[in-house]
Amino acid sequence: MVKKETSRVLDLNPPSLPKRHHIILKFLISFLLLGLAFRLFVSDSLGFFTSSVVEAPPPLVEETNFVIEPPLPATSAGDLLSANESKTIPNEEISMSFNASNGECDLFVGDWVPDPSAPAYTNSSCRDIEAHQNCMMNGRPDSGYLYWRWNPRSCELPKFDPEKFLDLMKNKWWAFIGDSISRNHVQSFLCILSQVEQAVEVYHDEQYKSKRWHFPSHNFTLSVIWSPFLLKADIFEDINGVSSAETQLHLDQLDKTWTDQYENFDYAVIAGGKWFLKTAIYHENGTVTGCHSCSGKNLTEMSFEYAYRRALKSMLDFMMGSGRKAFVFLRTTTPDHFENGEWFSGGTCNRTGPFKEGEVDIKDVDAEMRGIEMEEFEKASIVGAENGVTLKLLDTTRMSMLRPDGHPGPYRQFQPFAKDKNAKVQNDCLHWCLPGPIDSWNDILMEMVIRGAH
Repeated sequence: MVKKETSRVLDLNPPSLPKRHHIILKFLISFLLLGLAFRLFVSDSLGFFTSSVVEAPPPLVEETNFVIEPPLPATSAGDLLSANESKTIPNEEISMSFNASNGECDLFVGDWVPDPSAPAYTNSSCRDIEAHQNCMMNGRPDSGYLYWRWNPRSCELPKFDPEKFLDLMKNKWWAFIGDSISRNHVQSFLCILSQVEQAVEVYHDEQYKSKRWHFPSHNFTLSVIWSPFLLKADIFEDINGVSSAETQLHLDQLDKTWTDQYENFDYAVIAGGKWFLKTAIYHENGTVTGCHSCSGKNLTEMSFEYAYRRALKSMLDFMMGSGRKAFVFLRTTTPDHFENGEWFSGGTCNRTGPFKEGEVDIKDVDAEMRGIEMEEFEKASIVGAENGVTLKLLDTTRMSMLRPDGHPGPYRQFQPFAKDKNAKVQNDCLHWCLPGPIDSWNDILMEMVIRGAH
């Protein structure tokens, strides 16, 4: 019955064929059918295996990328641009091609890339983080800003090695000289070094703005000297930046707070910047010569560029000609990331990821400052080379410009939204969370020290 059914369907057994041939045909048909079934079975099995490979879960780095680039927090309409939307800032085009003169890789031409490794320290493992930069303690809800590293395009940049650094710096003295960004920077420096040896604070001024630490196991000394103008200045300002009177700035006198100590320093990281934008009365040769941003004073209005150039030139002339053959870093200006206002007018910085190349332009004021820094650096480098002083440019402007997500924002205060989620609080979009993007400045510093030692 089965045979009849099979021959009828396939029509391969006409009644005229002899019986022997009939048996042979039956055998051939059975063989072909078995072969076809086997092929179908193997094909399906291979297809299943192949599809399993193609649809395997993505590698861990893909999952890490998702964590590193979390969605932007919900905000009111117009408060925040999309992370992929270009931010339009009026600016003057400046060259960003920092070519290394000695053929080495340029450490400042690069990109921020995801880094799944944990930060070198936390607010639990470092006790030197000031409250205004302690974003974790203050309740910042996202952590993606911690998982990026600066990656030069033409070489590898090793992470800061605190043990190696301290071994290299036995019996040495480092000083960070400048404003609160320099203080922010030295905290990052301290936190990384504290993973090897905890520093002992041996000095602080009355306002705790200038400090000195000692690492006894390595006889290494570290100072931060608060000198926001680098020049002699009488400043009348509280901790929140509110002035009770105009700053009196002496353009022809350096600040003795740092010059009187300079002969002790083996390495100095020095910077000026944003304080020159503030209202100030300018003095030269014991006489008021003008002012900046002081309407109604019946004084000659003078540009901040004039004062900033005077300060940098005087400072670099002193360092290059002092007779102290220190290793000097001039750090370039640090851009802020206030949006929808300034620090005093409701400006915010709510972004949670870096900008990419081309998504942001440098502001006019930062371009002006960096231009002055570059010009004065080039002139001082010639004198320094003649006098045996090493002068290097710590050109952090561009890499910092790409990190709008690294600031405390509203989390410069402790738990600012604990009582009212819609509370209006002052944002800090200039300084850096610790840990945060500023830690990469130290990766570069160490690499520059190692290069300079050879």
